[in-house]
Amino acid sequence: MDPLLAAFEEAYGRPPQGVWHAPGRVNLIGEHTDYNDGLVLPFALAQGVSVAAARRDDGVLELRSLQAAADGRTVRVEELTPGAVDGWAAYPAGVAAVLREHGVGGASLLIDSDLPQGAGLASSAALECAVALALCQLHGVEIERAELARLAQRAEREFTGTPCGIMDQSAALLCTAGHALLLDCRSGLSSQVPLPLGEALSLLVVDTRAPHALADGDYAARRAECERAASLLGVDSLRDVKDLAGALASLPEPVLRRRTQHVVTENHRVEAAVGLLRAGALAELGALLTASHLSLRDQFEVSWPRADAAVEAALRAGARGGRMVGGGFGGSVIVLAAADRLADVREAIDAAYAERGWPAPAYLEAVPSAGARRLL
Repeated sequence: MDPLLAAFEEAYGRPPQGVWHAPGRVNLIGEHTDYNDGLVLPFALAQGVSVAAARRDDGVLELRSLQAAADGRTVRVEELTPGAVDGWAAYPAGVAAVLREHGVGGASLLIDSDLPQGAGLASSAALECAVALALCQLHGVEIERAELARLAQRAEREFTGTPCGIMDQSAALLCTAGHALLLDCRSGLSSQVPLPLGEALSLLVVDTRAPHALADGDYAARRAECERAASLLGVDSLRDVKDLAGALASLPEPVLRRRTQHVVTENHRVEAAVGLLRAGALAELGALLTASHLSLRDQFEVSWPRADAAVEAALRAGARGGRMVGGGFGGSVIVLAAADRLADVREAIDAAYAERGWPAPAYLEAVPSAGARRLL
């Protein structure tokens, strides 16, 4: 028997009615553009969060996780409010609370994950979307996937206090195998862009072992700075800045000029990346990745020493390009390299970490995979 099914029966004394899975994501390019109404280009990973679930008709929500076996929660769906549940359980509880408005009720859930937490690979969104699919299907509720992504985003913002954009939830629900997802975060429109990794070129995810926490204030501070810059420029969001030189000249604070420069140029880099991929020029993507990293390091100031060291070492070892991914302040780096150079890249990064006395990083070769779905 599948270990998750066996664990569910042991926990709840009955078999689950199904198992649902939602993937983590790597954002190929387009960082901190999502909450500025901009463009992003994520793709889904093979790894993610799985949820075994069975319906309850008494309005009770039972939450258990194989990664937090001693921290199960039992709550009534009708009593769920922000702050009622804390820790990891706030994510699925928030989803249940938001979906309550659509007719979703109680359930028994057992969660498992093969995504490293704190690595910047959107484990929280994967959890939210796997739970959202499970609850909707258990209760016969049909919600279009783009709307379900918005509901999951709302759950995270209201129940964990993270002012996240829409990218992670959209990637978990809308991505398809072999493609990246070009998402316009203002209109919600998306399209699939071919991403033929794994043949001549590979994308290596480097978990720098520096955990990040987006709810600790730094992420919110960057968002507030972007909103202040947009307000001073008289636009709805930094997405609307057309004359970058003029905008930079008119902003009174150096920090706001740096934030604006990153967001505007990062949107341009997304558009350029899409053009390269659709032209079959994957190898040329590396320079854009590196330019994105430098902008995130110097203009948006969200990189961290282990990320900078990983990118620098990878480039010295012959990688095409690389950059930090996720919200920043910890997490992962991606490196684009020829398949026959991956061993050299890993050796160079390991050496750079050992030289500084840091724990060795972990590696994952990224494969563009399918979005959220029912497994059993």
